[in-house]
Amino acid sequence: MKTVPVIYQPGVVPTEIYSGVPSFMGMPVAKTPEDLKQYDFAVMGVPFEGGCTYGGFSSCVVSPKTIRSVSTRYVGYLPDYDFDTFDYMTCCDYGDVPIQNGSYEFSFASMRKGIGEILDAGCVPITFGGDHSISYPLISELCKRHKKRVGVLHFDAHLDTMPSFGDDLYSRCSPFNRLYGDENFDSTKIVHIGIRGPRNHHQERIEARKAGATVITAREIKLNGWQASIQKAIDIASKDTDALYVTVCSDVLDAAANPQGPFDPCGPTSFEVAMMLHEAGKAGAAAFDFVEIYPETCGAHQSAHTACWMALYFMNGVAQHRFGGQK
Repeated sequence: MKTVPVIYQPGVVPTEIYSGVPSFMGMPVAKTPEDLKQYDFAVMGVPFEGGCTYGGFSSCVVSPKTIRSVSTRYVGYLPDYDFDTFDYMTCCDYGDVPIQNGSYEFSFASMRKGIGEILDAGCVPITFGGDHSISYPLISELCKRHKKRVGVLHFDAHLDTMPSFGDDLYSRCSPFNRLYGDENFDSTKIVHIGIRGPRNHHQERIEARKAGATVITAREIKLNGWQASIQKAIDIASKDTDALYVTVCSDVLDAAANPQGPFDPCGPTSFEVAMMLHEAGKAGAAAFDFVEIYPETCGAHQSAHTACWMALYFMNGVAQHRFGGQK
């Protein structure tokens, strides 16, 4: 356990990441890799949108800002477990990585540098995107530090395993196909969770089978229950691995809980996803990202609030893993 965090209090102006935008939950801002060494968690924003696979601009580039803006109403205590994350672990906000939208080369290198600094400081990165293309460079950078020994829990309505989108190899529908081919990753160690619906292409399932990846559909979660489903996923992803990465697309949630994201009905509830993410944290996961919120589609920012909840359930699980479970 590191130093005691500064927690946002109602009525107190929180720390700002930049003008008008608070840090996540009012947490201290780390400005250098050396600063990171004081903390257990580090929040990083990745305001990146690559190729849009349907329509035009989705507004996910303003998602990190929106999530930070709504986060200041929350604390680390979860009555579900009578456990406060920040009684045991500290958190900082490391700001946004530099981005050139339209340039995968510059932006992916920037993402790798940012998460690399967080990992090398011994922090658990909590990353808010951005579109789902960002997960490939982030996971790949973790894989460099644990070659062939990283497991991935991928929560999503879609497999995102297309070989390409036209001539775009790195769009949001292809990150896990790129990961399958990463020299430092064992593709039998990824579990795709919550997959469903008519926005998946058959080719994506073919690619997953070829790679030896595991698919747990939303139907399976509903038939077998969230507890059995996440335990199956953790067992597969943690077998013979040293680190577990958790990546969440907002559309893993049923459309009713995700008005600011891709609209995909017939999915898990926010309760089921929160419980599964908490279990992933309790399994000792080393990194987390949450992507694909489109703030301009809904003024109430319900999905941004949900992203905060999902991150906090995950972080609470990590703290319980490290410090002995419930009080």
